[in-house]
Amino acid sequence: QVQLAESGGGLVQTGGSLRLSCAASGRSIRNYVMDWFRQTPGKEREFVGSISWSGGNTNYADSVKGRFTISRDNAKNTVSLQMNSLKPEDTAVYYCAARTPLSDSVYDYWGQGTQVTVSS
Repeated sequence: QVQLAESGGGLVQTGGSLRLSCAASGRSIRNYVMDWFRQTPGKEREFVGSISWSGGNTNYADSVKGRFTISRDNAKNTVSLQMNSLKPEDTAVYYCAARTPLSDSVYDYWGQGTQVTVSS
């Protein structure tokens, strides 16, 4: 069993930066693809980005491409989401999730989320 815990959220002004962390416990996430999602009230959960198990491949939603960067440290069992040039529309609860490489949409584990608020 893996437990995921996000941290690093908070309030930031437009144009600012935040770095979110997703810490895994229980067992290693080195074999999992790690994704980030976000959700605002009344809207569906939105895919933000993904990083392969090795960290060698990443992909991002168009809305965050060039501003957000996902990285991972398998030795520390953590995944990070660096968010730069933040906009008010980035305000959401951000979640990390783990899936096996063969699964495109079935997630084994989710974190509880961390709130990011970008003020205009």
